[in-house]
Amino acid sequence: MTMERFIPMVIVVVLAVVAATLIPLSSWFIIALFACLALVVLGIYDLVQGHHSILRNYPILGHMRFLFEGIRPEIRQYLIESDQDEEPFSREQRSLVYQRAKGVEDKRPFGTQERIYDAGYAWLTHSIQPRHLENSDFRTTIGNESCAKPYEASLYNISAMSFGALSANAILALNTGARMGGFAQDTGEGGISRYHRAGGGDLIYEIGSGYFGCRTPEGKFCPDRFAEQAVDDQVKMIEVKLSQGAKPGHGGMLPAAKISPEIAEARGVPMGRDCISPAAHSAFSTPVEFMEYLATLRQLSGGKPVGFKLCIGHRREFMCIVKAMIETGVVPDFIVVDGKEGGTGAAPLEFANHVGMPLVEGLSFVHNTLRGANLRDKVKIGAAGKLISAFDIARAIAMGADWANSARGFMFAIGCIQGQACHTNRCPVGVATQDKLRARALDVGDKSRRVANFHRNTMKALAEMAGAAGLEDPCSFLPHHFMQRDKSGEMLSGDQAWRWLPEGFLISGEPADAGYLDRWNRARPDSFKPV
Repeated sequence: MTMERFIPMVIVVVLAVVAATLIPLSSWFIIALFACLALVVLGIYDLVQGHHSILRNYPILGHMRFLFEGIRPEIRQYLIESDQDEEPFSREQRSLVYQRAKGVEDKRPFGTQERIYDAGYAWLTHSIQPRHLENSDFRTTIGNESCAKPYEASLYNISAMSFGALSANAILALNTGARMGGFAQDTGEGGISRYHRAGGGDLIYEIGSGYFGCRTPEGKFCPDRFAEQAVDDQVKMIEVKLSQGAKPGHGGMLPAAKISPEIAEARGVPMGRDCISPAAHSAFSTPVEFMEYLATLRQLSGGKPVGFKLCIGHRREFMCIVKAMIETGVVPDFIVVDGKEGGTGAAPLEFANHVGMPLVEGLSFVHNTLRGANLRDKVKIGAAGKLISAFDIARAIAMGADWANSARGFMFAIGCIQGQACHTNRCPVGVATQDKLRARALDVGDKSRRVANFHRNTMKALAEMAGAAGLEDPCSFLPHHFMQRDKSGEMLSGDQAWRWLPEGFLISGEPADAGYLDRWNRARPDSFKPV
């Protein structure tokens, strides 16, 4: 199936040969011959250039896409759609990433196209005395008093995507870009591959239910193998994945046909057998056991920050974990809240559309629960779920996050065109595929620079937003810096929309929120089952 990309080249070469050998060389035929030769030269250039993945995989034909892209604004404006119509990311959102990744002009004329009077529209309240921030390398320290090696993390990092889901070139470009830009890449649950290590960028080692890279032959957690991976200086934090936004509560499988020797090496799985990710972990079954497991990971890693990622489901179950923190004294260094709108992994439609809590509600709940248990100052919170602009990051911080992660944003930075063929192994730009010919389209040198550019320019935009609000640092964003419209179209302050509940109210039993207190009273540290 990969040869279809070269059919145009074959046709052009054949036509050129026929024109040169069989046809009398009249002036018209000479023109046709030169036209064919020009196309041959163009096709060869397309194959060797590194800026456009589409052209490397689809020489000559790929130019038709860029032609239609050029005239599409007029066609779209008068006949088809607006910049906000495409899903899950609009053309406007993707264009912003592409422009920042390429380091080209990202401004736009003629005012906003947002429906500013519709329910849900949000905006930043600016100051009459704005500030100019010179520094845009914003960081937060992750690691509480039990952590021996805190990590100074960027406010914007690459979210979890595994080698296997992404190509070798994609992983290498992302990690190299992370090194160039001074931020971190989450490995995803597929383990640490040779391509993660080759890039030299900071890693967040994610451990899923399959324990890839740190498993026994039977698929159980192996402390010795984990320690070998975790003590590496490139690994900065350890993250246990309880669930992910794309398909919370659902396991996964990498078919045997897609497992290459390199994937088997990274995951520690045999060739020729399906690679299973169970829906639940086998290393623990109760909240207390989970905290003890995190303590073990912290010790085996040499004191690096440990935490976990989840998409909120049963809120009481998260409160069970918080109660276990109090009972055991083991407090994780961080929690990453994944909104259900996250979606790099292929998922059943029902799960993608209707299972899991969106980021706004999930982030607010985790933040307020930790505040209510007097643990918020010990646990940093990361947020993930369609966060690709400086405004997205600023609003997440105002809701309670300490930093933001993005997967698809950085996929766009390395050339993703939202073809939504990630699960078919036929990604047209070489990002989400194990087809080596398709992956060849992704030029690591060019795309790694774009990753660093996207991060740097997004951080500059975040600095400008903080300055516009009169702040010296985006970490100072609070709910009252934002407004949004409610269902009736009336203005609602961020304090009302994303209310921060009082510290310690769950411990004291103060009636700050009956829903929180009711679930807290039904939560137990020794079991995920209700009281």
